Amino acid sequence: MTPTVSAYIGLGSNLGDSAAVLRAALRALAALPESRLLRASRLYRTAAWGRTDQPDFLNAVAQLETALPARELLAAMLGIEREAGRARRADGSDRWGPRTLDLDLLLYGDAVIAEAGLHVPHPHLHERAFALAPLVEIAPEVSIAGVGLAREALGRIDLGGIEALPEGEGS
Repeated sequence: MTPTVSAYIGLGSNLGDSAAVLRAALRALAALPESRLLRASRLYRTAAWGRTDQPDFLNAVAQLETALPARELLAAMLGIEREAGRARRADGSDRWGPRTLDLDLLLYGDAVIAEAGLHVPHPHLHERAFALAPLVEIAPEVSIAGVGLAREALGRIDLGGIEALPEGEGS
């Protein structure tokens, strides 16, 4: 049997029916080979960050149990983004801009990976309430390498501009 790891994936969308996009992305993650969706957070409404001249985002975090290597998981996540209509610009000029779907590999077990195009833990996870709040909702005791417990990191940052939506809400 192939060993599995627990991977945490951040989901975000601010174009189109974002709630439906995130629900479809969760179904696509659950359908990945050698993977099982263990849990997903509620949706969180978050003020746009980086570039504020765009609609608010809906964000969530999913926990997968997967036997896929980190690089293969990332490639599958990018495929899910493309299926949802996301087109990344090679020059990165769309960074922090509006998007139909954004999937970020936040944690991959306790691995620390620093390769071209793949950094785990996500280098800014401990600074971003829109990723930490939903992560802590589903895994308050998860540890972020080099940072400590996710719940403690969440306690050190400003939660202004993020709102947990009631179950079933998100349109």
